[in-house]
Amino acid sequence: MISEARAKSSGLLISLAPNQLALIKKMKAGSYRLYSRQADAKTGKRKNLGTFSTREAAEKHERAVQFFKRAH
Repeated sequence: MISEARAKSSGLLISLAPNQLALIKKMKAGSYRLYSRQADAKTGKRKNLGTFSTREAAEKHERAVQFFKRAH
């Protein structure tokens, strides 16, 4: 696991779960893309969970995804 300071400087978002990361990466076009926390078993890559114009919108969607996963 990478350090919190390094994660912040590389554009990653530290989630509330201490052992998992929600990835928000800034794209060259200036938008932000949200990737899943775990890699897909078939491809070995993280799933694209959406592209957003602002980082705040990506963080809001990440919280909504986490709420939906646990609100059964």
